[in-house]
Amino acid sequence: MRLYARVRLGSSLALAAATLPLVTLAAGESAGQRAGVAVDTVWVVVAAVLVLFMQAGFAMLEVGFTRMKNVGTVVAKIVVNLSIASIVYWAVGFAVAFGAASGFLGHLIGGSGFAPSFLPGSTMNLPALHGSDAPAAAKFFFEFVFCAVSLAIVWGTMLERTKFIVYILFAVPFCAVIYPLISHWLFGGGWLETSFGAQDFAGSTVVHLTGATAGFAGLLLLGPRIGKFGRDRKPNAIPGHSMPLAQLGVLILWFGWFGFNPGSTLQAMNLHFADIVVVTNIAAAAGALGAMATNYLTQKSLDVGMIGNGAIAALVAITAPSGYVQPWAAVIIGAVAGVIVVYGVLLIDRILDDPVGALSAHGLAGIWGTLSCGLFTDPALAKFNGVGHGGLFYTGSFAQLGAQAVAVSCCFATVFCLSFGIFWVIRRTVGLRVSERHEIDGLDISEHGMWGYPETFMPVPGGAYIHPDAVAGAARRIAVVGVESVR
Repeated sequence: MRLYARVRLGSSLALAAATLPLVTLAAGESAGQRAGVAVDTVWVVVAAVLVLFMQAGFAMLEVGFTRMKNVGTVVAKIVVNLSIASIVYWAVGFAVAFGAASGFLGHLIGGSGFAPSFLPGSTMNLPALHGSDAPAAAKFFFEFVFCAVSLAIVWGTMLERTKFIVYILFAVPFCAVIYPLISHWLFGGGWLETSFGAQDFAGSTVVHLTGATAGFAGLLLLGPRIGKFGRDRKPNAIPGHSMPLAQLGVLILWFGWFGFNPGSTLQAMNLHFADIVVVTNIAAAAGALGAMATNYLTQKSLDVGMIGNGAIAALVAITAPSGYVQPWAAVIIGAVAGVIVVYGVLLIDRILDDPVGALSAHGLAGIWGTLSCGLFTDPALAKFNGVGHGGLFYTGSFAQLGAQAVAVSCCFATVFCLSFGIFWVIRRTVGLRVSERHEIDGLDISEHGMWGYPETFMPVPGGAYIHPDAVAGAARRIAVVGVESVR
């Protein structure tokens, strides 16, 4: 009897589970609508995961462009900053960027949705994101990974001499205020988007220029690495220890960008993401080739790092216009970005110490990409996206180009002032850079008590290690024996 009762109970529960979706459908959405929501949700989450994987690309890129004594601190920085961004953006940043707010204040900053809670399929009052049927949790996660990418860009200019505590202290206000503020202005229905019609589809300015500008502010206060400039102020090359790792980082970033740009549709049902995939890839290819050609013409070499930076710069540049331009324009935008990054790196290197070329690849290329919307935006795609107008080459009007210039100028000035102020306070309190002794020893051992490549610097059980002093001593003994034999 007990077995029979259990069978009946199990059958009843199974029937209830099977009929529950039918009751829900009858009360609300159709099966097609529910399928559309599911498709959009899967696409947004998958795209966000691709963008999250870009953190590995930044790690490899920076590790490759730094010296062996500083590789461990790079990886630790990436993990810690990603962790800080995860919590701070959830608690504060998402609300500032996309939360609903009324009146004049709503054009400047979001004001609702702090530390949100989520239930399956739950929604939030996010006016700028109403075009997507994905639930609030998916939208939050996608926007969070953008914030994490922008924060990662900041530190490319400040590698190999920055105190680890600086990464922590700056990450909090950056993720809570600086990045969300710019995000609101151009992504979240703020004044640059609604009043000027400024276009930035996936973040050439919001993500990349913001990160590069904050890094520029920090760099001015931090100063160059020891040995970067001679007494005559001429720059010395400080090569990174592994070009293969750096270029692996480039390829990972290239791969992740297919979540970055196409994912910014925040939906799959309108199929526009497929167009953006093509545009993004074509621009990256043009950038790599453009940088290679420019570097050969100017330096008579095929610099591996420059080729990779050309691809990155082109990806940065195409980020803003990716949802607005046709493939032919993507070729031009990418190729010009490749040229810009080569000249930018060569010129900036004369006066500033930017180890990975972030100011050129993310800053200058970000400016160019944002301005390129004013030249190449297809009026049909501007109408499709509901932001701004066609570019100069379609309409003959400078109106959209002017809107883009206003957006770049205002965002740069705001981010620079806020970041410079925060870095100045940090320098006056805990300090920005490590001591000269610690910088020479390397940040791996001085900041973390271990090396990224231990067998290079210390004996390891089971390994072969010869201390440099022993090598020098042996060389001296050989020299003495040689002299005595001649006598």
